[in-house]
Amino acid sequence: MAFDFKKEYKEFYMPTGKPELVTVPPANYIAVRGQGDPNQEGGAYKASIGVLYALAYTLKMSYRGGRQIEGFYQYVVPPLEGFWRQDGVEGFDPRRKSGFHWISVIRLPEFVRQADFDWAAGEAARKKGLDCSGAEFLTVDEGLCAQILHTGPFDREAESVEKMDAYLAEAGYVNDLSETRLHHEIYLSDARRVDPARWRTVIRHPARKR
Repeated sequence: MAFDFKKEYKEFYMPTGKPELVTVPPANYIAVRGQGDPNQEGGAYKASIGVLYALAYTLKMSYRGGRQIEGFYQYVVPPLEGFWRQDGVEGFDPRRKSGFHWISVIRLPEFVRQADFDWAAGEAARKKGLDCSGAEFLTVDEGLCAQILHTGPFDREAESVEKMDAYLAEAGYVNDLSETRLHHEIYLSDARRVDPARWRTVIRHPARKR
């Protein structure tokens, strides 16, 4: 049976609608950086998604393409994720989309190394005609965070963020968003096929003791 990150690491991918504290270990990602409104048709954000999935599936199917990756095992490509920040905004305001700075990511299995990533970027560029020059192999060590499962449209995320902030305050912690510790979202629903009222998104914020 293929390894499924959502099932194997339920504490990080399947939280409840109640805020909780978690300590997130370092993880490796395929990443593309950019800025601006993610809803813009033909914009940089939507282009980044195509690059991420091209590399993710090139690595997943590498054993069929002649690339023998040491330690390889069959796995399910993890869900799309994103790290977000905004200039001039205290906290996070999902309604002010034009000011977003984002890092779109898909998690990588531990056996994928920089050399394997570089091979996949070259293969995806050659076979699919994509510009993969903006893709990078990124390691993120989130550490202590608060997280919650948000159900509904992205524009209503503030309601879930308020619940997390209240939970942190009661527990003696504070939100620790900065230019290096970012608002993190994990997209469990396919926004193209699911009604916005039923979208399921993990929201995670860095935290520290007050």
